[in-house]
Amino acid sequence: MPITESALYRSCMLCPRHCHAARLAGAQGLCGADGRLMVARAALHQWEEPPISGTGGSGTVFFSNCALRCVYCQNREIAEGQAGKDIAPARLVEIFGELQDKGAHNINLVTGTQYAPDIVKAVRAARAQGLTIPIVWNTSGYEDAVCLDMLDGIVDIYLTDFKYFDGEVARAYSSRAFEYPAVAKKALAQMVAQTGPTTLDDEGLMTKGTIVRHLMLPGHLEDSKAIVRYLYETYGDDICVSLMNQYTPMGSFPDHPELERRITEDEYDELVDFAVDLGVVNSFMQEEGTAEESFIPPFDLEGV
Repeated sequence: MPITESALYRSCMLCPRHCHAARLAGAQGLCGADGRLMVARAALHQWEEPPISGTGGSGTVFFSNCALRCVYCQNREIAEGQAGKDIAPARLVEIFGELQDKGAHNINLVTGTQYAPDIVKAVRAARAQGLTIPIVWNTSGYEDAVCLDMLDGIVDIYLTDFKYFDGEVARAYSSRAFEYPAVAKKALAQMVAQTGPTTLDDEGLMTKGTIVRHLMLPGHLEDSKAIVRYLYETYGDDICVSLMNQYTPMGSFPDHPELERRITEDEYDELVDFAVDLGVVNSFMQEEGTAEESFIPPFDLEGV
């Protein structure tokens, strides 16, 4: 018998942690979410990959809380639930329509796993009310098959991270999630099966497919290479690979001093050269200096 959406909130199993929190009774899951739908920002966003942002921007909705809790998180304010507003699912439907009216190329749902049942209902309602632009699921890659099954036929584009290839690195940096590499591999396979190869429209905007992001971390060049090799040998050019050099230390890390610096130009160039030598073509690279810019929007409840 399939698991109902309300059952997932009564005993939460939406993410791989399967914490079984009784969220409808007010309990918080390990992600920090309870029975409320929390959104921190809804606005046009220009800082995604070119086929997502285009010229008009991506209609990005930032959800509060996160199951992974990476120590170096650049969106810590929302990941830890420090920012956000409790909204009704009907308001989320309105937000989708408002972003489309502003010229958004897509609806970009950032870290929405813990609210997937409400999001799915909102997308269906918005489609019935005239929403036509693609739906982007912007995720850490730490996804469970239960959640991804719900998104099949709802999500057009997966914009997913692949953070670590080494489970011990994942354990150290992401709340002991040593299983992250295995989870990310399985989840990515499900995402690609749902969306198929990359499809672009006449303006070069993505309408279907999967983009896999990898944020290079200082001191972990070999782990980054292992990810690139796995992605290319498994999926070839059916996915887009986005190699990111924008890591910026968001404070000090007494337990992880290696994270207290940015990526060097030589490190990033070596990773890019490695990808090129493998034959990776369908990819995005970042220019030098991106770590000096702010890619973190203000979580000031704009558009909420």
